[in-house]
Amino acid sequence: MQRLGQEGLTVVERSGLPRAVVADLRTDHAGETGAVWMYHGVLCLARDAALREFAQRHRATEQAHLRRIEAWLPPADRSHLLPVWRLAGWLTGALPALLGPKAVYATIEAVERFVDQHYAEQIARLRAQPEFILLRQALVECQADELAHRDEAAAARGLRPAGWLQRGWSQLVKVGSQAAVAVCRHV
Repeated sequence: MQRLGQEGLTVVERSGLPRAVVADLRTDHAGETGAVWMYHGVLCLARDAALREFAQRHRATEQAHLRRIEAWLPPADRSHLLPVWRLAGWLTGALPALLGPKAVYATIEAVERFVDQHYAEQIARLRAQPEFILLRQALVECQADELAHRDEAAAARGLRPAGWLQRGWSQLVKVGSQAAVAVCRHV
């Protein structure tokens, strides 16, 4: 059952969401929480003015995404591991910030590459459920923002090929994100 809530955001009654949609939204909520905290981590340690401006803008977008997901997902259905996702997000931003802007941009690029695929899979599943057209549209809009973040980070990182450390870190980010999604679907 869909209805409009505060700020025109869609609120869904808990009983109206299929289990699979709740699981997907739980992963989205945890991911957007982690993203907000990733930018907090960057901002805690980064001194580069351009990087700080980038992180502030992107954090605001991720906060907006989080509010959109919260409008769909009742508090009782959110991950019980949010403190873990906050810490993981903060570390994902703070650790590369210690190495400088290029490391942060490479991290954002890797995160957003994963998020694009994650949202694309959910959007495809929702095409078969026309009653969730508003949710699907919200995810399409979030995905478009994430793609813009990926592309902006890639441009800021530059054309220099990734070294072994960056490739390894990017792989760790991908595997960690996959593991977090698997856990979040249930907890």
